Amino acid sequence: MIMSAAKRKTIARDISWLSFNARVLQEANDPTVSLRDRVRFLGIFSNNLDEFFRVRVATLKRMAELGPRVQHKMHLEKNPQLILEQIQETVLQQQNEFNRIWKQMQQELKKEKVFLVTEKQLSREQKKFVETFFDEEVRQEVIPLMIESNPNPPYLRERSLYLAVAMSNSRNAYKKKYALIEVPAKNKRRFVKLPSPAGSHYIILMEDVIRYCLPKLFAFMGFDEYSAHIVKVTKDAEIDMDSDVSTGLVQKIQKGLKNRRKGKPTRFIYDKEIDAGLLEYLIRRLNLSRRDNIIPGGRIHNFRHFMDFPSDVFTVKQERKKPFAHPLLKKSLRVTDEVLRQDIMLHFPYHSFDAIIELLREAAMDTDVTEIRITAYRLADNSKIINALTNAARNGKAVTVMLELRARFDEEANLEWKERLEEEGVKVLLGVPNMKVHAKICAIKKRVHNKTIQYGFVSTGNLNEDTARVYGDHCLLTANRKVMADINRIFSFLERPLVSRMKFLRQCKTLVVCPTGMRQQFKKLVIEEVKNAMKGLPASITLKMNSLSDQEMIDSLAGAARAGVEVKLIVRGIFCLMTETKKYKTPVKAISIVDQYLEHSRVLIFHNKGQEKVYLSSADWMVRNLDHRIEAAVEITDESIKAELKDVIHIQLRDNVKARILDNELQNRYVSTRGKSVRSQVEIYNYLHQKTLKQIETGSH
Repeated sequence: MIMSAAKRKTIARDISWLSFNARVLQEANDPTVSLRDRVRFLGIFSNNLDEFFRVRVATLKRMAELGPRVQHKMHLEKNPQLILEQIQETVLQQQNEFNRIWKQMQQELKKEKVFLVTEKQLSREQKKFVETFFDEEVRQEVIPLMIESNPNPPYLRERSLYLAVAMSNSRNAYKKKYALIEVPAKNKRRFVKLPSPAGSHYIILMEDVIRYCLPKLFAFMGFDEYSAHIVKVTKDAEIDMDSDVSTGLVQKIQKGLKNRRKGKPTRFIYDKEIDAGLLEYLIRRLNLSRRDNIIPGGRIHNFRHFMDFPSDVFTVKQERKKPFAHPLLKKSLRVTDEVLRQDIMLHFPYHSFDAIIELLREAAMDTDVTEIRITAYRLADNSKIINALTNAARNGKAVTVMLELRARFDEEANLEWKERLEEEGVKVLLGVPNMKVHAKICAIKKRVHNKTIQYGFVSTGNLNEDTARVYGDHCLLTANRKVMADINRIFSFLERPLVSRMKFLRQCKTLVVCPTGMRQQFKKLVIEEVKNAMKGLPASITLKMNSLSDQEMIDSLAGAARAGVEVKLIVRGIFCLMTETKKYKTPVKAISIVDQYLEHSRVLIFHNKGQEKVYLSSADWMVRNLDHRIEAAVEITDESIKAELKDVIHIQLRDNVKARILDNELQNRYVSTRGKSVRSQVEIYNYLHQKTLKQIETGSH
């Protein structure tokens, strides 16, 4: 049971996160969402839950093992074992809702003449196809693990899917063997399209292809009865870094990645129809106990693959609207020229990310450009950003990339990018000891007539053209000298990240930077609003972010509400502030928007006696962001951009279609207001698109 609101001061971070994932599940259950996207939301829900168990549940288990005295001394989560029990209860409830939605969705798929069939539902023609497909495409990839004959515990790869097979002989009840088969499901191969009647689509899952062919696979072993059910294990994803000072960061991460594969299980999921003896055998051999989140489920697992469910089988696709060029860039030959002329704000995914790529491509080709410095956290698989940077290096530019190797789950990819960049002559910075570099910044330097000109950007989102199509972010393109001076100070620190070099961050006068000043600056702005409210002056704070869990900042906001400051919050995920209490002089309005795009931006607006201060930031209000990462926030000073950004936030605050109320009990009730329906992501697209059309028509800048 979740502790009652009366006994809590804040909402437990991990329970709050599960409430966010419940909002994702709501999207899968929303009949106004296309069937294709609803299937995709089931995949997102499953993928989120996998990551939650890999990271947060693993962390809580580590905390629980330390004992209460050490937990208190280290200021760790209070009573992690109780939270783990709440997680188990909540996850089981959500799994039941997931199963209900999926069962209903299967009926809707049938109405669309899309049939997900099992190995027992194949026509004669389909059986022949499956046998041929197995022989030609699958057989050589499938090597069963005969687990009984192996003295060591079976090694189950993290995030892989396994068929647990029980084999027997009808003529000899004592002759029984167990095996594990890893299902080859990478590169969208989980879904196999079958020969289908005209107008219909029959699909079989890869594991069912293998199920059908088990007699063929084990023909030489003399069995005639088979049962096979899906199991999967989720493991601790924390990378334990070698403390040996003589070991470099790259070697530590490489070693940590190998150790991650051997991580402790944090969840074991199985098909509840599995052979009982095989289940007990696996639990015993994997050294699991009933406290290890052993979760029964249905026939299908690893639903994250359903994010890649074949899209061409649906009649109604509800395609996303295409991004469009910013009006100031629509008729311009060069992005660079416009940025040097004035600040430009890009709103992704409404505006095209091509502007960022073009800015870097132009710099790569510009003979006057001498230097490019940029941070990179998560890059696209075939990154056009990297392509532009390597070409810049080939053209003789001094290119520096701060590549955060410790971006969770992107470590291997970033190690590969490091090698490629260095081969091209790019200087690669590998981060700061005990801190991740999460700031999204870029500085480009050029020399024109013996004069240095600098321009670049500060963003809320990653430099990733793939995620920019679905992540809601803001990016300020600027040549503002003060902003560029601070970006250079950050890079000066990153190039020599000793404690004594922290002075470079402290010298930042325009950007608000972590860990040296962001917490203090934003807390100070909250206090100013409190002072104004106590004087009877208008006072308000509007914040948008992904997560709000930092206790000090939560206390500041709660104090502001008690003083009468109008507090409005848009928080997508983790949200630990209690919004409902009689102590608040002004009620806190807090919503979460979950829709077609992932809300990823961080925006902060302070009333400031009518002279509003508006910031973009890379940082959420979490301890890790404010104290243990390099982050950057930029104040928006251009009045037209400030007005536009405020309009976007106000549209989101009016959302009454996809906004949920963040209350003390995590009920995820939809916002309901009279009058016109406002679906903010649709309204923002229309608002920005109309501005583009209007500015193009008038030719105004």
